[in-house]
Amino acid sequence: MEQKQPKVIIFTTPTCPWCRAAKQYFMQKKIKFTEVDVTRDPRAAKDLIRLTGQTGVPVILINNRPVVGFDRAKIDHLLGLK
Repeated sequence: MEQKQPKVIIFTTPTCPWCRAAKQYFMQKKIKFTEVDVTRDPRAAKDLIRLTGQTGVPVILINNRPVVGFDRAKIDHLLGLK
């Protein structure tokens, strides 16, 4: 039986190189994700600050567990990737 993929949301800005790297990584691993551009969505930016205490991106939510930055080891762990 195929395992259901965790829900993945990535908070980004258009100029963030680590955001692009994270998105490319997810595409390479065939992980579906929802992208939220915090420069276009002030409410999402506020949520991000409330959730992590900071304004930096990328912030990746995997099943509502935040990963600050493109922390590949933590991302792989939360996604169950080897």
